[in-house]
Amino acid sequence: MLQGFRVRERAPFVISLIVSLLALALASPVAANEVVQWNDTTAKVIQASGQNSIVMTRTLAMVQAAVHDALNAMSRRYDAYYFEGPAHPGGSPAAAVAAATHTVLVGVVPSFGTPAQKASALAQLDQAYTTAMSGIAAGPARNRGAAAGRAAAAAILALRMDDGAGRDAPYVPGTGAGRWRPHPNPAPPNPPIANPDLARGYASSALPGWGNVRPFTLLSASQYWLAGPPALTSEAYARDYNEIKSLGGKTSTVRTAEQTEIARFWFEGPPAWNRIAREVAASRGLDAHDSARLLALVNLAMADAYIAGFKIRYVYDLWRPVTAIREGDNDDNDATAGDPSWDSHQNTPPVSEYPSTQSTFSGAAAAVLADVLRSDQVPFSVTSGKPFEGLTRSFSSFSQAAQESADSRIYAGIHFRTACHDGLALGRKIGRRVVALYLQPTRK
Repeated sequence: MLQGFRVRERAPFVISLIVSLLALALASPVAANEVVQWNDTTAKVIQASGQNSIVMTRTLAMVQAAVHDALNAMSRRYDAYYFEGPAHPGGSPAAAVAAATHTVLVGVVPSFGTPAQKASALAQLDQAYTTAMSGIAAGPARNRGAAAGRAAAAAILALRMDDGAGRDAPYVPGTGAGRWRPHPNPAPPNPPIANPDLARGYASSALPGWGNVRPFTLLSASQYWLAGPPALTSEAYARDYNEIKSLGGKTSTVRTAEQTEIARFWFEGPPAWNRIAREVAASRGLDAHDSARLLALVNLAMADAYIAGFKIRYVYDLWRPVTAIREGDNDDNDATAGDPSWDSHQNTPPVSEYPSTQSTFSGAAAAVLADVLRSDQVPFSVTSGKPFEGLTRSFSSFSQAAQESADSRIYAGIHFRTACHDGLALGRKIGRRVVALYLQPTRK
């Protein structure tokens, strides 16, 4: 009887404890989803605004740095990226995330794209912000959170105001063997391009001054240099040349169905790694602070991967495979037979070839994810976005995904193997340095 009495006496306490633990278990995914959801919204807004893959990495880095710093100022857990506060405690994290994202994007979106693209993107952003804020109870907590978000965003906007992103550099394409020059897209273009003037390709080199943009974390854009592509007369160059000629051509009979799918899956660029980070943050149950830190580190690393990659590529200025193969009889290498009618499988971006920045930012993102989660061996599945939506691929590790991302450029016919190999190595250095030096846990 006494034992039964003790059980009944403790029952309210046990029930209360269970309820509390359930609340804590449910709180993390909900909080994380606010950060994750706004990262998804950010990707959609900047794509709608007409930003290309190069520019969007800067925007994503700015947004995620502001989101991290806003949350961190209200409840300090990690070193700030830039904004230290002050911020009043007790603010709504959801309001802080929404306000930080909205403020950065309002400051950045008008600088890129056509008037119609800007208007569409800002309307989409404002709708998302209105919906998010209306779901937060009015009062001091919402006001404090929003104030923290706006303050962190204003600090990031001021920091990056004159970072070189709005300035370009003069560039004159070369004409000799090995030098980059405007090149065609496959006909029809892959993926499709509605504007017939753009569809044919032969575009001027894109953003040749991007390597002069001030890095987010590196000491300089040239901090980690690369040895450069193999000489045109070398065996290594011939090996790269013949591999992509066989695998990466529009009419290749060697490329497998899976390799074609891989080229399609990874075509969208940096948004794929944000999707991976969101998936992993949700599956691991990361809370708002940890999700914000993860996304900030991933995007800071990818932004610097592009800056470093562009600094290097406009020094070596190597021609793209489509030019190299069409002019293969003029490279003084007997092991490279030219084919004037060769087309790449996918559209070739109008920038020089070495290194592959797709590989660089993939190596950087994978290194960040592995270091933050303390393991590279993290299984995950992710589904592709535009322009080839709905393809789902599964991976056993981040490094496997990064390698596949690099390989995709060979299957697409737009990068030689050495550019992908060296790009991955460069990216890994950048990603590991970012995690080692930035957003470290605060010392108590």
